[in-house]
Amino acid sequence: MPAPKRHEEDPAHDVLAAEEFGMPAPDPALHHEPAHDVLAAEEFGMPDRDPGLHHGPVTLPGDPTGIAEPHDVLAAEEFAMPTPRTPGALEAQQQRRDRRALLVAAALGLLATLLLRKRRT
Repeated sequence: MPAPKRHEEDPAHDVLAAEEFGMPAPDPALHHEPAHDVLAAEEFGMPDRDPGLHHGPVTLPGDPTGIAEPHDVLAAEEFAMPTPRTPGALEAQQQRRDRRALLVAAALGLLATLLLRKRRT
């Protein structure tokens, strides 16, 4: 199937609806009304707080078990999270992994060499 020919002066074919269907200008014959949709917050104001409802300082009751020292421990305090590793510790751990991988690769290479020699004899 041949490719369609493109004309250099192709008229635009993807046009926004706002450009295609323009809005008419407002009709000057219509009368203008004052705004009548008012927000409820503007219509019904909230009263200020009542100073007669102010409470004094709150005194909490003592522990009902009678134990003076803290005894309800949060799990976060009971089971501490490990401290974050320092960048040097991460590098040392990566070096250990690299050494292990090198040792495993060397062992596999040695094993493969021994098996090949055994098959030849």
